Amino acid sequence: MSTIDERLRGLGIALLDVMPPVVDGYLPAFAPFIRCGDQIHLSGRLGKKDGKPLCGKVGEEISVEQGKLAARGVAIELLAVLKAAVGDLDNVCRIVKLFVMVNGAPKFTEPHRVADGASELLVQVFGERGIHARSAVSAAQVPFGACVEIDMIAELRATPVPSVDVPPRTAVHCAS
Repeated sequence: MSTIDERLRGLGIALLDVMPPVVDGYLPAFAPFIRCGDQIHLSGRLGKKDGKPLCGKVGEEISVEQGKLAARGVAIELLAVLKAAVGDLDNVCRIVKLFVMVNGAPKFTEPHRVADGASELLVQVFGERGIHARSAVSAAQVPFGACVEIDMIAELRATPVPSVDVPPRTAVHCAS
């Protein structure tokens, strides 16, 4: 068992063995990840509750704490995508950047507090390698009305690209 898998287990987190859908029944016109050189860019994932988008505006129907918990869940889903893409999370050198879009009420000014849910989890899982750059913004809306969407960039060790069982129109790798 890898070091990262042990940390996840210690946190009570079990990643899915297959890449989770963005939203059940939605066939995206984009790839879940693009690997180019030593970086992998993961497409945005949405805040969910019981597998369905957690909809509403943070600062109105959704509290900051609920948003922060949803962002933590998004980070877990991003880790599942990352693991499906690279095979072993110990192949991750570091988390480079998160871009967090919070579906905020018109006067909501604390998207950074929601984003902390994802950032804190990544540091718990990866330690110093989980410290990353981040942007957090409040948006008028995010897809499916979800309360938060997060995308991620990670740096990888030089490893062969594993064969990944993902739906059509998904992974594209740069030529060496």
